[in-house]
Amino acid sequence: MPLIVEMGWGGLVQYPTTITWTDISQYVDVTKRGVTISRGAADELSETQPGTASLLLDNSDGRFTAGNSLSPYYPYVRRNAPIRISVAVIPTRSGSSPYPLAMLGDDFDDNRVDTSLWTASGGASETNGRMRLPLVAAGTTARFVSARQWRLQGSKVTAKFCTVPASGGSASGSVTMYVQAVAANTWLRWTYNAIDGKLRAYNDAGSTDATPTTLTYDPIQHAWLRIRESGGTVYFETSSDGWEWSVRRSLATPAWVAADTVQVEFAANRSGGTTDYAEFDLVGAEVRPRFYGLVNEWPVGFEGLSSTVMISATDLFKRLNRRPNLRSMVGEEILGLVPMVYYPLSEDSTSTTAGDVGGNGAPSLAITQAGAGGTLALGSADGPPETGEQVPVFTPSTSTAGKWLMADLGPQFEDTTVNYLIFEAWFKTTTTGRAIMGVHSVDLVNQHVLSIAAGGTLQIEWTSDGTALTVEAVTSPATLADGNWHHVVYDQMEGKVYIDGVLTDSALAVPRRFYERVLHVGGYRGTRLWNGSIGHAVVYAKEASIIGPTAATHYDAGMTGYAGEDGDARIERLAWYAGYLSVTVWGSTFDPIASQGPGGSSLVARMREVESTESARLFAERDFYGLAFQSRDLRYNPAPAGEVFTIAYADLETNSVELADDDQKLVNSIEASRPGGATQKVTSASSIEAFGIYDPGAISILKTSDNSVLDAAYWRVSRYADPAPELREVPIEAYTMSTYLDILDADISSYFSVTGMPSQAPASSMRVTVEGYTETIKEKSHLIQFHTSATNNDSVWVLDDPVYSVLDSTTRLAY
Repeated sequence: MPLIVEMGWGGLVQYPTTITWTDISQYVDVTKRGVTISRGAADELSETQPGTASLLLDNSDGRFTAGNSLSPYYPYVRRNAPIRISVAVIPTRSGSSPYPLAMLGDDFDDNRVDTSLWTASGGASETNGRMRLPLVAAGTTARFVSARQWRLQGSKVTAKFCTVPASGGSASGSVTMYVQAVAANTWLRWTYNAIDGKLRAYNDAGSTDATPTTLTYDPIQHAWLRIRESGGTVYFETSSDGWEWSVRRSLATPAWVAADTVQVEFAANRSGGTTDYAEFDLVGAEVRPRFYGLVNEWPVGFEGLSSTVMISATDLFKRLNRRPNLRSMVGEEILGLVPMVYYPLSEDSTSTTAGDVGGNGAPSLAITQAGAGGTLALGSADGPPETGEQVPVFTPSTSTAGKWLMADLGPQFEDTTVNYLIFEAWFKTTTTGRAIMGVHSVDLVNQHVLSIAAGGTLQIEWTSDGTALTVEAVTSPATLADGNWHHVVYDQMEGKVYIDGVLTDSALAVPRRFYERVLHVGGYRGTRLWNGSIGHAVVYAKEASIIGPTAATHYDAGMTGYAGEDGDARIERLAWYAGYLSVTVWGSTFDPIASQGPGGSSLVARMREVESTESARLFAERDFYGLAFQSRDLRYNPAPAGEVFTIAYADLETNSVELADDDQKLVNSIEASRPGGATQKVTSASSIEAFGIYDPGAISILKTSDNSVLDAAYWRVSRYADPAPELREVPIEAYTMSTYLDILDADISSYFSVTGMPSQAPASSMRVTVEGYTETIKEKSHLIQFHTSATNNDSVWVLDDPVYSVLDSTTRLAY
């Protein structure tokens, strides 16, 4: 059971495909302390917690001392360094020859060639826990060759390609992993050419393959190699972690694969130049990821002259929890499109300027006076309904006497205007003939203005030579000066305008302008001063056609807070606000979610609101940088065939097994409500009569209908009005079990059965659902303490089903 601990030195965890991983497993203490990992929740009614890992590293040579310039990892021993932890299960051989090739396994950790598996020649050796194949200038081929006792059909061979040789000034040099037929010079092989840096997949007959698949070697994507046969097809595959595989070549299985007993060979040679070596490891390993996250700290400890570093790490939720409170959904949506400048105009009434939050360092908009009189009061009116923000009120004396906002955005902004621009704004007025926003070059040669025409429709005004502005009428609603909030997006390159989320004009003929940098909001150059309110003034540099139509959806953000989108879509949206595009959605039952439009709460709090509303599960993946969101229906009526494993009670760590029957989860009365909806109550009369009232207190969930609230409340009461006895902790010494790989596959919401329960138990077999676990991995030991719940808590009624249609037992309506 080799432990694989890898560090992504210098990598950024948010860009996982660019991380080159370094194996530091040999420095991890697996003898005394081991590696401890915690994941998930204590029970199904608790929130999942951030996953954590802790491990002790040998720091005798100071390689894990932050800031140590002599460390081979300098300067990347630093907080938030990416880390991933896996277990590699080496297969054992059983039965008689020919064996399935998947049974060929060696971790090379004893640094002695296993002569029952291999013959080694040409200086090949086991060194530092790896197969080492020297590439020597003399041209000698170094080899590890297996006995001819294996079958590839329906099987596979896997290896980690740890060390890649350099070209070394040689005319030729290669490293190859073969599966060899009985016939001479007939084989399947992966070959790395050290001279041209190519990795090739060959199907050789008579030493030739006219059409091999050729890949430019990538140390990240090609860290693992595999040749596999299944169902009449041979697959050449690569992997970055030994877990997720990509097919690089497939072909019809050669006839010899079914007929021959094969042998495996690893070989390396060069014709001249400088000697170095290639290394392979973990041949035949089945890899199971256990943790993926970030190192929190590198505390160096000393005991005499020896040194250790006890590190702790946290999964993706570490970053999520560090994020500042969210802006309104409108604001987050705008920021997600990376604007050049973004002025929310949401400052409070004590402010005298309005700031840019786009992150590019643009100056503030200053209140500017035209003529005499008029007011501009920041933070004095309600903004778009679902933003929860206050915006300015512009009250001029006349169209040319009053105040507006203006800033010279400077040369940095001017340089970006070589791109086409996109303008976005919210506005509200009852006065026509006024300017929403405009921008011009310092010399006034180039100008753009968005304004309301005298008739109340939208218009765009422009000049490219400093003369009078040309007016381009926009197809739009009859009047936008109706005292309601409206939203506009103008895409200069596409010649399109979106009003209130709808494409209203796609044939504008406004020419491209350059060097515009002076921005006006609520008027233009002291004229056509705005009478009303404006919010969220934005300018984007046009880079993709998606920006315009995407920005148009911000109307829904401001007016409804995207109320009505399903829970999985909401989680994906919130994850996007944090820059995370990978959300794995499990299950299919998701309800429409109410608005989360106003800002002020944290990203994780918003996600937890959705999770609770959906009776779902949200957690970080353990094998890559991403989130998982599981629907409640994922747990409905699990079939025996879906069990990850079964285990006999006698095989458990029995000192920690406990059958719980208490009132910890009991709920028989619940009062629930939704934003803008009714408050409703669900009770279980029989449970109240038997146990008294158990009420967790009033809850508010983000449903969009009263019926959905009622369903959610019924679901909770029907499950826990009289909970049955259950196993809440199931400890397993997994390493000693024949089902070790299956146990490692168990994750949140997996289920398994404990059989052969003692006679005092209510049943001889009890099925449980995994809510979380804590594991400790040591040399030849892997203790996993599963936190579990009774699987039947999630059973639902199926008409006329012998199991799920038992009156008063399994007739719970699905939610």
